[in-house]
Amino acid sequence: MEANFGGSKEAFCNGSTTMQRCGWTVSCRAAVLGVVLGFLGAGVSLAQQGPIVLPPQQNPLPSPGLLRQVHPPFRPTTPSDPGSAVQELLRRGYQLESEGRWGDVLLHYEESLRSFPTDSSLQRRYEYARLRYDLIRRYSDRSFLRTLEAISPQEALALYNDVLGKIQAHYVDTFTWKDLVERGVTDLEVALTEGVFVNRYLAGVPSAKLAAFRQSLRELMAQQQTPTRTAAWEAVRAAAELGHQQLGLPPTVVILEYLCGLTNTLDPYSAFLTPSQLEEIYSQIEGNFVGLGVELKAEGGSLRIIRVVPGSPAQENGLRAGDQILAVGSQSTAGLTTEQAADLLQGPEGSTVELTVQTPGQPPRRLAIRRRRVEIPSIEQARMADQEAGVAYVKLTCFQKTTARDLESVLWDLYRQGMRSLIVDVRGNPGGLLSTAVEVADKFIDQGVIVSTRGRSPQEDFTYTAHAAGTWRVPLVVLVDQESASAAEIFAGAIRDHRRGTLVGSRTYGKGSVQGIFPLHYAGTGIRLTTARFYSPNGQCFNRIGLEPDIVVHRTARVAASEGSSAPLTQTALPSPDGTETSSGSGTAWASSGSEAGDDPALAAALQTARQLLGRR
Repeated sequence: MEANFGGSKEAFCNGSTTMQRCGWTVSCRAAVLGVVLGFLGAGVSLAQQGPIVLPPQQNPLPSPGLLRQVHPPFRPTTPSDPGSAVQELLRRGYQLESEGRWGDVLLHYEESLRSFPTDSSLQRRYEYARLRYDLIRRYSDRSFLRTLEAISPQEALALYNDVLGKIQAHYVDTFTWKDLVERGVTDLEVALTEGVFVNRYLAGVPSAKLAAFRQSLRELMAQQQTPTRTAAWEAVRAAAELGHQQLGLPPTVVILEYLCGLTNTLDPYSAFLTPSQLEEIYSQIEGNFVGLGVELKAEGGSLRIIRVVPGSPAQENGLRAGDQILAVGSQSTAGLTTEQAADLLQGPEGSTVELTVQTPGQPPRRLAIRRRRVEIPSIEQARMADQEAGVAYVKLTCFQKTTARDLESVLWDLYRQGMRSLIVDVRGNPGGLLSTAVEVADKFIDQGVIVSTRGRSPQEDFTYTAHAAGTWRVPLVVLVDQESASAAEIFAGAIRDHRRGTLVGSRTYGKGSVQGIFPLHYAGTGIRLTTARFYSPNGQCFNRIGLEPDIVVHRTARVAASEGSSAPLTQTALPSPDGTETSSGSGTAWASSGSEAGDDPALAAALQTARQLLGRR
């Protein structure tokens, strides 16, 4: 396995689509180590799993104690300030929780934390929602269920120990072993109340017996001293033994719940990766996968296509964004999660899947689509946006292995068409490989720092610099928005700090951390682990802050563009060469999107800026 498989994508922030849309940045160095340490192990079925025999000195005697508690559903009380924004957000979150819409719950709390990043109540609800969502998602993933069947309790403990070692060596923040164990306890307690887990392992178990186990678990964990990694491992082994003795839970299941609770609550981006999730990450890094080429979202009890990959089997068969998939074969998609539906769509290359699809306003239709390898283009558009002025436009959708090479080819093609200035559009770009972001920025910056990374471990501290050779010196405009994340922010931040170009649009997402992908010892699993934070050339960390563009574009109103039509009116602040804002007297300028930008005011402002930059040369 090559080192370039070592990156990671951002945990799905909202988890609502199969081609995940949140920011991700890859650290290939961390992955290399993970690959070196990885090996496959034999497994046994859950039916073969017996109790884990503990040495006599490890048999715990229950004693009273307190444990990190599972946060129960929020019951809003009457606040002293009825108009409190946080209380309203909590009320809305509780409503979504009561409806069991955990994907929407997670997204709601994530967005709430962007407005109130230090609020502990929102943070607790976010962590609780993520545990719920991740658990449901795992048990909808057939590759995870196969993992539970494949590995023995001893192998599961080895897996847990391996994860502890990787956290110890690479995780970005300080931690305590006790906290890591308690995160797993919290996850297990959530599992004991979640239908997919209870129905699978605890059907018919009286609630009083479950309550007694929770109490025994709390007492056991309170007694455990966990000052070391070995002690943490021993505590999890004891918990697995207790679960098997009192509830008949397979020890492997308990251990993996501890593992998932540990990894998935460290931060928003670290996570345990099932075999299918790990394979998906590799596919996104490589830029191709076997399938239909659609991005899906489950909403309102149906399955909607969010995006169709250009040139994919889906596009060739007439599927388009906004279509609804009503059935896969004879299986209705009503009520399925995104992951369950995506699982139905998967299959070997060359196989055929039958879909029942409906375009809004039209009757349903049946399609038979053959699965094949789909190339995911990282450059979605490359064209001359204004031939007369020489303004070129390139749309980057992600930063994958081939992006820098593909961009170089596109730039030469645009140069031959008369490119004199360039707009690089990274709106909606969730990120990608750290090394690729550096390579792309290096094409436009001739010297100095592009980005630096800093972690708890010195081996994660790196400074990446530009090189003069091969630098494109055309005037540059970079389009950004609230979905430009991670590697896209590295690129945009370097351009801004070096004053190499002008940023246009809205504030970026604000993901300022680097993740490494570490394959684990057994069953094709892995973890995504935050190993460092990155900083712009001027030393700015974007985490939870984002980048403010030089020209902020607000869609503020609509005015008549011509008789019988309208166009959005856009307020922008135009920078002069010395960095101050200029306008026709008011400190702002108003730009209406013209025919060259369609209904895209940010692109209209970018075109206006690109023309101005050419006029200053």
